[in-house]
Amino acid sequence: MRNNDHQTLVNQQFSEHALAYLASSTHVDGEDLQRMADLVAARPPGVALDLGCGAGHVAFRLSPLAQQVVAYDLSSEMLAVVEAEAQRRGLPNIASQLGAAEALPFADAMFDWVVTRHSAHHWRHIAPALTEMRRVLRPNGTLVLMDVVGPGLPLLDTWLQSLEVLRDPSHVRDRSLAEWQSLLAAAGFRTVSLQTFRRRLAFGPWIARMQTPPAQVAAIRSLQHIAPQEVTDYFALEADGSFTGDTVLIAAEIASGRS
Repeated sequence: MRNNDHQTLVNQQFSEHALAYLASSTHVDGEDLQRMADLVAARPPGVALDLGCGAGHVAFRLSPLAQQVVAYDLSSEMLAVVEAEAQRRGLPNIASQLGAAEALPFADAMFDWVVTRHSAHHWRHIAPALTEMRRVLRPNGTLVLMDVVGPGLPLLDTWLQSLEVLRDPSHVRDRSLAEWQSLLAAAGFRTVSLQTFRRRLAFGPWIARMQTPPAQVAAIRSLQHIAPQEVTDYFALEADGSFTGDTVLIAAEIASGRS
């Protein structure tokens, strides 16, 4: 497989469903978004990067709190949705930029905030992406990382990753808290706060956002029907396929002694 194959798949998956993500209640709201806004609002306005911006919900929330927001994504169709919605909302300080997380086209120490939400589980090369995020942060800047988090236990992890990749083949991995802590430390970050949340995913909209083919939907439902009790209980699996999983918000700074 060529290195760009996965990026092509991610681009294709999300370019085809950009408007669905703009309207998605899962992405429009959430405790993590409010917590992120609280963190940013507690400091003077700066320059922010919304990395893997999708339909722009982080950028829209950051806009009144920042001097400038750069919405950055691999999908040009997603960026077109962000640009149109920012104009409709009257948010002139949002600019867009096309590219991948592993190679950011920005100068060193350019941003006060680097924020990414529900994007990192699609990144094939997570270590270089984190290195790039640290490079573009100012010395006193903050990384805010929000994503689905894996349970950490092998049984539960296997079931979650299986459902995810059946629903969306561009999925790479929902990393556990321990994995995130290790990756951030290796990239030169120090965690300053961490908060976890439980998030219910209604099955119908979850499938519809990705227009998951019927064969894969059937496979997901088959797996859910035969799930052991530990899986059913942990994910609060419902009769219609809806389930509840974990998300995390990690705020991190560049570790002292690292430049």
